[in-house]
Amino acid sequence: MEPRFLLLSDVAAELNVSDSQVYHMVRSGELPAIKIGGRGQWRVERARLEEYIQHKYTETAEWVQNNPLAERDTE
Repeated sequence: MEPRFLLLSDVAAELNVSDSQVYHMVRSGELPAIKIGGRGQWRVERARLEEYIQHKYTETAEWVQNNPLAERDTE
């Protein structure tokens, strides 16, 4: 059974980005997370990570649609 909450390092591994990039995404509010424990350690709920990934797919698809590749001249 997969854990409900992930460490930021787990999220970084899942997204193949650095720990500091995930920390920035969390601190900016881009990726929903919670602070728990006396030290206030960050945790990301797996379901929120999946929602974030889906949102990024949608966002990317819209960007691609609005920014088509320039057609190259065929010679």
